[in-house]
Amino acid sequence: MQTTAVRLYGKRDLRLETFELPQLTDGDILARIISDTVCMSTYKTVEQGAAHKRVPDDVAANPVIIGHELCGEIIEVGAKWADKYQPGDKFAVQPVVDLANSYDTIGYSFASVGGDAEVVLIPERIVEKGCLLPYSGEGYFGGSLAEPMSCIIGGFRASYHSGKEEYTHQMGIRSGGKMAVIGGTGPMGLGCVDYALNGPVRPSVLVVTDINPERLARAEKIFPAAKAAENGIELHFLNTADGDALAMMREITPAGYDDIFCMAPVCSAVELSGKLLAKDGCLNFFAGPMDSGFSAQLNFYDVHYASTHVVGTSGGTVTDLRMALEFMAAKRIHPEVMLTHIGGLDAVADTTMRLPQIPGGKKIIYPGIRMPLTAISDFAELGKSDPFFAALAECCDKFGGLWNVEAEKMLLEHFKVL
Repeated sequence: MQTTAVRLYGKRDLRLETFELPQLTDGDILARIISDTVCMSTYKTVEQGAAHKRVPDDVAANPVIIGHELCGEIIEVGAKWADKYQPGDKFAVQPVVDLANSYDTIGYSFASVGGDAEVVLIPERIVEKGCLLPYSGEGYFGGSLAEPMSCIIGGFRASYHSGKEEYTHQMGIRSGGKMAVIGGTGPMGLGCVDYALNGPVRPSVLVVTDINPERLARAEKIFPAAKAAENGIELHFLNTADGDALAMMREITPAGYDDIFCMAPVCSAVELSGKLLAKDGCLNFFAGPMDSGFSAQLNFYDVHYASTHVVGTSGGTVTDLRMALEFMAAKRIHPEVMLTHIGGLDAVADTTMRLPQIPGGKKIIYPGIRMPLTAISDFAELGKSDPFFAALAECCDKFGGLWNVEAEKMLLEHFKVL
């Protein structure tokens, strides 16, 4: 079967191409991709090409399909999996296939499967690792956002505290503790805030910082402090662009913070995070730097005498993805807060290569359509001359300006994807 996909050939070399997929074997699964969200990790991959640890050395001769935050429907099932999967089943994926023995990852390492493709062939190796998970949500975008949410959940689970007397690691953020998200109004930061406010373990105080006033204003609109207070959480949003960030945050919590997520690979942000740790506090350096030599100062006096900790997480596990899907199905978390732009397969290459320069949050791609990358906030203006966008704008307004199941159905029906 032929497919059309965006493939990586090397550093800053992305191509939208139509090509033949391998023949389906008894261990493979043929599937249609309905949605994929663009990740900053893919931008970093494109910037590095074959130098990236997840990209094959021979990518120039054997290109890979990009996109690892995908959701779709099964078309055909190899005989080996006939009792587990059926045509028409919806699925999400855990893209990291085998981190113990290799860095092979969907969207980085495979020629026949990735999120930015119309149709994919999922090899037996991926299926047998349990990376293909059933998805029962109404909107496909939720299945795509389950992957970034799984990364956030993994970060929360990896944070730890040492306890008072015995050196027994207590995994996870501190229940009822003081928490900060530094640089926290980008898409992953918003997901982090959502999980902190609505997840199974919650802080009593949550402080979210950024230096971008527009992003801060959007975050405050999405997460009203009064609503957080109803759940027993004291929520603050701080613009640290011009003031003394350390003093501002110490004023709220003089003893420091039990859990800090640093969402920016910037020395000043990392060092601020270290200075704000409370005794037995944990800093999760969540942001992935492109520079393999990236470093920042850390107070090792506090490491010794105050038992401060530093952890880092990259990606999530199958367990994290299952948790994300369960919380989403129960409507306990709302990852749609991350989304700000919609586009088709033809928008992928340009969007990916310019991702840091495009404002807003996550960009979701629907590979079955052709459509320029379009901000949800621009729907109303476009609607003045296009009834379709007018209807989309009205639909999103009903949900506080957020992408939603109704809007997605309108889009897929308009472009006759399903």
